[in-house]
Amino acid sequence: MDGYSDVSLAAPDLRIPTCAAPCNLIDKVGGLCYHRNSLGRIVSGVFCACRGGAEPYLGGLLRSLIGEEEPRAVAFVSGLKCRECGREQPADPLNVCDFCFGPLEVVYDYATISEVVSRDRITAGPLSIWRYADLLPAESENRVDIMAGFTPLIKADNLGKRLGLNNLYIKNDSVNPSFSFKDRVVSVAATKAVEFGFETISCASTGNLACSVAAHAARAGMRAVVFIPSDWSGERSSAPPSMARRWWPLTAPTISKTLGYEVAEQLGWRVPDHVVVPSASGAMFTKIWKGFNELACLGLLDGVEASSFGPDQNTVHHPAVTTRMHMAQAEGCSPIVNAWDNDDARITPVRADSLAKSLAIGNPADGIYSLRVINNSGGSAYAVPEDRIVSGIRLLAETEGIFTETAGGVTVSALAHLAQQGAIGADELTVVYITGNGLKTQEAVEDEVVNPLSIKPSITSFEAALDGQAVNKR
Repeated sequence: MDGYSDVSLAAPDLRIPTCAAPCNLIDKVGGLCYHRNSLGRIVSGVFCACRGGAEPYLGGLLRSLIGEEEPRAVAFVSGLKCRECGREQPADPLNVCDFCFGPLEVVYDYATISEVVSRDRITAGPLSIWRYADLLPAESENRVDIMAGFTPLIKADNLGKRLGLNNLYIKNDSVNPSFSFKDRVVSVAATKAVEFGFETISCASTGNLACSVAAHAARAGMRAVVFIPSDWSGERSSAPPSMARRWWPLTAPTISKTLGYEVAEQLGWRVPDHVVVPSASGAMFTKIWKGFNELACLGLLDGVEASSFGPDQNTVHHPAVTTRMHMAQAEGCSPIVNAWDNDDARITPVRADSLAKSLAIGNPADGIYSLRVINNSGGSAYAVPEDRIVSGIRLLAETEGIFTETAGGVTVSALAHLAQQGAIGADELTVVYITGNGLKTQEAVEDEVVNPLSIKPSITSFEAALDGQAVNKR
């Protein structure tokens, strides 16, 4: 073919139909369709989505297939779409709309996914987020996986008894490899960076995201660059300008939907009555809701018939998803809760001043979308007083033995408030999301630590110390 590399391709043994209509087709090899997309790249699709001359399906770069003999796991992605103006973009390394600067969302080929995905296929997958590879926007064959996800869903009987909730569960994401839910996001983002041929992944963070980026970059053999405030007391990081064209700005918030997938699977393919979620930007909150609805529309929930996603994949609400979504923010940074309390459809930015640093986003990108989810689900939003954050950390630790960061303290305190107000029934199935480990914010609980007693090396001294503690407790 004139203008293309003269490469001999071994045709994969795939019994999959090729294009049904004329398009910007280059060639068909072994059931695969090769095209030149709008940016001049050669792309391929195991299931071609270019019917009728539409934009070609982005299943991966042609170079990744050279010499390959086995079918590969592809990303069933049609492109990107702006949530504000609705303009569509190719599935390339973009994170904002080039017309209105609105946020871009992945457009999935759900028609094809529905033919491939099944409960059995999921449960046969790895014990990580990559068991849901068919629903992720990256090809899983060369995934950057440090085993993020599929974290424990724990029946919280002790905490439930304290709060009067008989059917309470904790989704404990604090046990991820770098101790926070960010490993989910970074695993897919790093995989996508590798697909695009980038050499460096970067982020702006002083906490959970920075740790996860460093871990995944090490796994992928890439360079990690973390941007931090100039007045931060930790180690500095910088990168030469010559690297600018080889960076991948790490943004993949859609992957938080795996927190919805996992809870549904771990509950026997059903959704809970209530969930309580800590929120900063609102992205995780909206994506958990999306995860529940994706499973419902694909017919993967128990007793639920599959249905169409409709024209807007991001606002779909399957009637079988009756989960009430409750948002928890810290009072020192609660722009979404403020809007909810004031019945305002707009988000007014605030200056963050909170103990919960990981939730301190004063101008949340997904704020207005979070308000829609709260409304559509019949949920609520609550701002936890700053002086209740540490008590939430302590309550979780002393009842369930889980040491959470300040964001978890916000979540547990919000849960306690909802239970006290009667917003959650005693027997309703409730899941609270704990997204980070307390080892990250030990300074927040320093005043709660009990100083050890000094005793002599004798039974008498030991018993006297125990008696003294018993007296103090009384």
